[in-house]
Amino acid sequence: MAKSPAGSSSRPRWGLWLLAILALAIAGTAWAFREPINGYGSIASAYSARVACSCRFVAGRSLEDCAKDKLPGMEAVTLVEDVEARSVTARFPLVAQATATYRKGYGCVLEPYES
Repeated sequence: MAKSPAGSSSRPRWGLWLLAILALAIAGTAWAFREPINGYGSIASAYSARVACSCRFVAGRSLEDCAKDKLPGMEAVTLVEDVEARSVTARFPLVAQATATYRKGYGCVLEPYES
């Protein structure tokens, strides 16, 4: 019986199979918990945008300092400010984003804002 050439194998590539099974398990779990994940992402981004906007444009602190005020579990939320618009956008990756804008007389309000 002849040996196969170096580098090739007739055995299944177990690493690729395990990776595929792991990817399917993660996808299935994300699908099963999609509603709680979407809800958490929406609430976390809205809350973070509103609090960071108030911190930044009412209290006058830097955005980096305001990021320290995020609650435990909100580490995945990122904050981006628009100084000209006086707004802060918070994003929960691949799930949700929310923007809060400073309005004189109202403080920071979530967009869309209608008066």
